[in-house]
Amino acid sequence: MTWPTHSDGTRFFNPWQPIPSRSRADLLRWRLAKRPAWPEAFHSPFHDRPPASSQPLRATLVGHATLLYQVAGANILVDPVWSRRASPFGLAGPLRRNKPGIDLAGLPPLDAVLITHGHYDHLDQATLRLLRPRPISAPKIIAPLGSGRAIPGGASEVDWGDALDIAPGVRAHAVPCHHWSARTPWDRNRALWCGYAIETPAGLILHIGDTGFHDGALFAELRQCFGEPLLATLPIGAYEPRWFMRPQHMDPDEAVAAFRLLGARHGIGHHWGTFHLTDEPIDEPAVRLAAACARAGVEGFTAFRPGQVWRQGGGGDPVL
Repeated sequence: MTWPTHSDGTRFFNPWQPIPSRSRADLLRWRLAKRPAWPEAFHSPFHDRPPASSQPLRATLVGHATLLYQVAGANILVDPVWSRRASPFGLAGPLRRNKPGIDLAGLPPLDAVLITHGHYDHLDQATLRLLRPRPISAPKIIAPLGSGRAIPGGASEVDWGDALDIAPGVRAHAVPCHHWSARTPWDRNRALWCGYAIETPAGLILHIGDTGFHDGALFAELRQCFGEPLLATLPIGAYEPRWFMRPQHMDPDEAVAAFRLLGARHGIGHHWGTFHLTDEPIDEPAVRLAAACARAGVEGFTAFRPGQVWRQGGGGDPVL
């Protein structure tokens, strides 16, 4: 599918809904407001030891927005972050509140690493450096246009609508989402952002790292283009305060609306409870997602904890 123009030749933009550049006054207003305290630790009851491969779809939340998908013998890692902080600084920035749900040394051989955008909670250079020299695999790193400069060793860069083969029968399509990108105060939107529609013999995986909801039309378009996902992985956290975050981050009610528009059969809620990025309490996204699903009569869409596994034919691990 051909998507609308989203670059002026220098910077990228959202063709449906411009993400506003917040002023210093806006940032100050947000930062001076009272923020709910997070506990120092929010341990998950789960820890996964993934097999070397899987034919049916198997998906594990490592933490925050990091997921491992195993399907048709292929292993795909998305937005890998094993660092203690989502930050360019080792001693400052959002601190991890739970251990990764898979030990880095316990990862299976990887066929591909997919990056959704350049924010530090999604593109972690330290983790990518550790993945590059692994002797048992040589993963292909795929990232949106302009992101390669931030990735050690570079990447295969993709525009919205581009597709790359990962393994026989497994193909990743870069798709739009309502977000933005930056790693410094000077490079805002000089790299693109995307989600991935991953076609597999088991069915379609739709992975969105970060997005606003806008009017929901994009989710309906993705369904029209790729069909109904077997599994939709959607962000449910980092949404408060709404006056600041709405254009770029869905809240749980919007995530349920997106899930319904996609016609997804199963869903994983991620992007919550690991890094204190915004103002909602640490466990609120999961509580609100369950309530929104109950109101909408939606089943099979659950907020996952690090190390929790979804298995095709077996659903997810029980929520403890």
